[in-house]
Amino acid sequence: MNLAQLRSEWVPNVTRELLAGTVVALALIPEAIAFSIIAGVDPKVGLYASFCIAVVTAFAGGRPAMISAATGAMALLMVGLVKDHGVGYLFAATILTGLLQIAAGALRLGNLMRFVSRSVVTGFVNALAILIFLAQMPELLCQGTTVYVMTAVGLGIIYGLPYLTKAVPSPLVTIVLLTAVSMYLGLGIHKVGDMGALPSELPWVALPQVPFTLDTLRIILPVSLTLTMVGLLESLMTAAIVDEMTDTTSNKNRECAGQGVANIASGFLGGMAGCAMIGQSVINVSSGGRGRLSTLWAGAFLLFLIVALGRYVAQIPMAALVAVMIMVAINTFQWKSLGTLVTHPKASSFVMLGTVAVVVATHDLAKGVLFGVVLSGLFFAHKVTKFFAVQSSRSEGDVRTYQVTGQIFFATAEAFHAAFVFREEALKGVVIDLQAAHFWDISAINALDRVVLKFRHHGIAVDVVGMNAATATMVERVGTHDKPGATFAVGGH
Repeated sequence: MNLAQLRSEWVPNVTRELLAGTVVALALIPEAIAFSIIAGVDPKVGLYASFCIAVVTAFAGGRPAMISAATGAMALLMVGLVKDHGVGYLFAATILTGLLQIAAGALRLGNLMRFVSRSVVTGFVNALAILIFLAQMPELLCQGTTVYVMTAVGLGIIYGLPYLTKAVPSPLVTIVLLTAVSMYLGLGIHKVGDMGALPSELPWVALPQVPFTLDTLRIILPVSLTLTMVGLLESLMTAAIVDEMTDTTSNKNRECAGQGVANIASGFLGGMAGCAMIGQSVINVSSGGRGRLSTLWAGAFLLFLIVALGRYVAQIPMAALVAVMIMVAINTFQWKSLGTLVTHPKASSFVMLGTVAVVVATHDLAKGVLFGVVLSGLFFAHKVTKFFAVQSSRSEGDVRTYQVTGQIFFATAEAFHAAFVFREEALKGVVIDLQAAHFWDISAINALDRVVLKFRHHGIAVDVVGMNAATATMVERVGTHDKPGATFAVGGH
């Protein structure tokens, strides 16, 4: 990598990178504390994790400007482990999660993102925007008129300031001004410090306090496998979204490994497992962050804030952060997707809505994406079956030619078999023309075997012609009709 590429990846604009990272660091604090509470651990566990993961992924991750830290989805998966076995096992599970994610990167599992359709990505984004908005409601509803006014003023600054100047990110101005007003007027509203005590010391490297035995592995492995899957899924989906927002590309396999390295470091520093955060990534990109410096600064400045300036950070009113997160929800939601519900194919719209419904209902992003991917696959398979056809014609020499068109796989294999007439008077031979067909799987080859062997069973010669190279290879490997001694099982159909 030359100097120009290094500068483009790290510091396309130093000022914007630092300001964007500052906004992210401030917004990370209450979320990290909240996620620690969800997991049942001390607030410092989430704060240390957010610092560590953000800093490490700045170097090791595959997506510049993406923010990774402690997340709610990961925290929910840790509750049982912490409750039953203690925080030491959580640190051990975090390290094992990192090792598994590095293995996923080495196996190039990031390439699986190609199988996630656009409809699923849109549904994921919209569902996440809804969840981000709903998560702000406890800090907004029934909190008094002052909170409503502060939040409204915050939103006014966020959306109004860019019309005057874009030199400073409007979310940062909102946080600073509303904090100053709250401190000056002595407003008795909910603040960051009310969520939990901020740590006053730096994290230290230490081994998890657990016995290094097979029993420990048996306890943490199921949790680590789940954390690995959810963490990579959220990270790769977020990377795809940031790719689109910035009109750039990223290395998904490097991102898998980078998340792993970050989680290993987090576990050794007393932090919980984390992954990419769509909300914070949107804040970063919306504030002008484009390079790795913004991610690095977000993590480093977060640690500085909680250790050196903790008493001031504790005074930040939650109303200011609620305003920022509402902005994130509004900016994250794909509003154009509402208009395309009518113009896009019904299947695509159903996949998008289904993904949103499952995520919002379960608060589980992984389940929503899995539902969307499976649904997309089913719709695709159904669509492909419509392009399958078998036509036939009989020549004067009592030979019938079957011309097969389309894709033969598990969803069309039975229709392929049913298209042939095996008992026809005075028929001497059959030609199966596969020039316009392609066989994809074992079900398809098995169907071809059954057809050929059944014709032979009835004393009719069969000639299979026009087979492409890929189909011929599959027939050679797993087919039986072309092998010596192959016969039709009388009980077959």
